[in-house]
Amino acid sequence: MRVLVVEDEQKVANALREGLTGERYDVVVERTGEDAFFRLNTETFDLILLDLGLPGRDGLQILATLRGKGVKTPVLVLTARDSLQDRVAGLDSGADDYLVKPFAFAELLARIRALLRRGQAEAPRLASGDLTLDLITRKVTRGGQPIELTVREFELLEYLMRFEGQVVSRETLARDVWKETARTTPLDNVIDVHIARLRRKVDADFPVKLIHTVRGVGFMLREGEP
Repeated sequence: MRVLVVEDEQKVANALREGLTGERYDVVVERTGEDAFFRLNTETFDLILLDLGLPGRDGLQILATLRGKGVKTPVLVLTARDSLQDRVAGLDSGADDYLVKPFAFAELLARIRALLRRGQAEAPRLASGDLTLDLITRKVTRGGQPIELTVREFELLEYLMRFEGQVVSRETLARDVWKETARTTPLDNVIDVHIARLRRKVDADFPVKLIHTVRGVGFMLREGEP
């Protein structure tokens, strides 16, 4: 599981990185909201740990912007702000959970596990607009019409749908779909070919396009232009 930690206090950030890495999470740390935005536009994560008291833009502003852009990644807010009003503001801005500093690391781990289970416990079907993907029967339909996909095309579409509204880079696809640790030009070409084939099958017969290329960055699945 990949976790993005957005925390400007170096001591806290280092402690979270060390503790979560020890629990076998893949941890990335960013110190500002701007750096976190850049990271989220180029990589995908299973969970975001977000401090509110960040330099520049406040964590609540960052959270609201993420949700406004369609980023659905679970967000656990970590903050020293412990009033009821602060908690309500965080949850209303799109947080999935809220943990007040100082906190016990064991409680943080329990909250993380709960959020990740919540995401995995969703119905075995993904949907975006009129596109549906059944994880059990492995059937894909759009507008009620069946779409025949190869095994790799199915895996690629599933990944794009799980991160709907987020830009997915070729490097990320190489690692998470093709299971290749080293990105190469030939593999980039293979990814592009699969994206093109998938786009023809998913979008060709429909006026609303779902699969988009974000030039110089990667790909995104969402209704309308990104």
